[in-house]
Amino acid sequence: MITRFIGLSAALLCGTVAAQAETLRWARAGDALTLDPHAQNEGPTHTVRHQMYEPLIIRDTTGAFEPALATEWAPSASDPNVWVFKLRQGVKFHDGADMTAEDVVFSFERAKQPNSDMKELIGSIVEVRAVDDHTVEMVTDGPNPILPSNLTNLFIMDKGWTEANNTTKVQDFEGGEITYATTNVNGTGPYTLVSREQDVKTVMARNENYWGRDMFPLEVSEIIYTPIQNAPTRVAALLSGEVNFLQDMPVQDLQRVDGAAGYGVKQAPQNRVIFFGMNQGADDIEADNVDGKNPLADVRVRKAMSMAINRDAIRQVVMRGQSIPAGMIAPPFVNGWTAEMDASSKTDVAAAKALMEEAGYGDGFSIRLDCPNDRYINDEAICQASVGMLAQIGVTVNLDAKPKAQHFPLITNGQTDFYMLGWGVPTYDSEYIFNFLVHGRESDIGTWNGTGYDNDDVDAKIKTLASNTDLAARNADIASIWGAVQDEQLYIPIHHQVLNWAMADGVGINVDPEDQPKVKYITMN
Repeated sequence: MITRFIGLSAALLCGTVAAQAETLRWARAGDALTLDPHAQNEGPTHTVRHQMYEPLIIRDTTGAFEPALATEWAPSASDPNVWVFKLRQGVKFHDGADMTAEDVVFSFERAKQPNSDMKELIGSIVEVRAVDDHTVEMVTDGPNPILPSNLTNLFIMDKGWTEANNTTKVQDFEGGEITYATTNVNGTGPYTLVSREQDVKTVMARNENYWGRDMFPLEVSEIIYTPIQNAPTRVAALLSGEVNFLQDMPVQDLQRVDGAAGYGVKQAPQNRVIFFGMNQGADDIEADNVDGKNPLADVRVRKAMSMAINRDAIRQVVMRGQSIPAGMIAPPFVNGWTAEMDASSKTDVAAAKALMEEAGYGDGFSIRLDCPNDRYINDEAICQASVGMLAQIGVTVNLDAKPKAQHFPLITNGQTDFYMLGWGVPTYDSEYIFNFLVHGRESDIGTWNGTGYDNDDVDAKIKTLASNTDLAARNADIASIWGAVQDEQLYIPIHHQVLNWAMADGVGINVDPEDQPKVKYITMN
């Protein structure tokens, strides 16, 4: 029987430190895109970095805050525009240097650079200042009651190490740049980098000088992380003993693995939605066969395409029951989600055809769909199924699937008109979704909005969310923004992912809704 639970507090996992050497042989579909802490805001990339770098605050497997490099945080008693963070004392970077407030100030300033993919998270911060070696103040543009929620993946770097290695500037990932921080790490985390071969293998070793050495199990002494794109090969590696922990478990093999002697599967709903984006903003697009105009600019076409997608069929056939059909691009974990909006996606091919006819596309059109093949559960298979569904309303889709390292820059560089994307919400608040996916694209906001949607009124409301302390009024604005997103059919929601982690007996880990295992909590029996 597959074990189902959302998770237990990480505190329950803490215990005495085991002395024996234990190796976690960990595999999943794709690799971290880069080790630069601020270059890419992408789940698997954060996951690998979480083993070596640390933020001020993390979340446990219930979603509750837990101290990391900060032990206390609260708004200033004298100024509502200031958050005060007390830093953990005695923390050292992997090279032995002390972690101080100066490193925190440096890291936040670095994360606001143009090439940073983390800048939307801290857009409300106008100044970060060191009060003393272990106190940091963050000044925001108006009170920001949810600021700590934005910091759980904002990693702290060693200012001296970064300067010494000429990597103070964030890597230009989309431009193909490689810097020292791309392949080297000097963090404060529980594991140190031993070796890294991109898309082949990353080896990490336990940091014996870790500040939490006696606070967490830390029973894994070595991590061997191996990306294995091919699903049958991943499963074979697990069942042969080549790996003992597997993320991105293929849904078609769940029962086989869970029934195999010495192995088990644990499951939980994931804080992530899978959807399609459409470029509605361009007057004409290159990826279609319509000259002089853009069929995606017509909301009737966008709604028709959504109505053509049979989410229940995808759940049953492609996902083997391991997904939850979605009607909005927010997971149920998130403030602003409603059951009514999430149930709004309906399949109605006849009505979709009528909308296409009304919009002047009764004969259909062709378009390219850009899809990753190593990022989400059955991503390419979902795209393939959608190709056939859209064909029913005359939309001929040419599928182009490629690894995420090539796929994601198409979105952020504005080089795709129809694309798959998945979005998790580590802040558990709709503002995170709006900042990245709804606000018009600017240098420091809307960077993942490939739809071309740009509404000044909506943008103004989004920008007020960070400083609105009237939670009722704030939630009303969130509902209003969602109304615009839904009415305009900015995206075609497909489903909420369900996580399945497979492991050999003796690997003790609870499923994290963020899909971010933190190895320091793992027990090995």
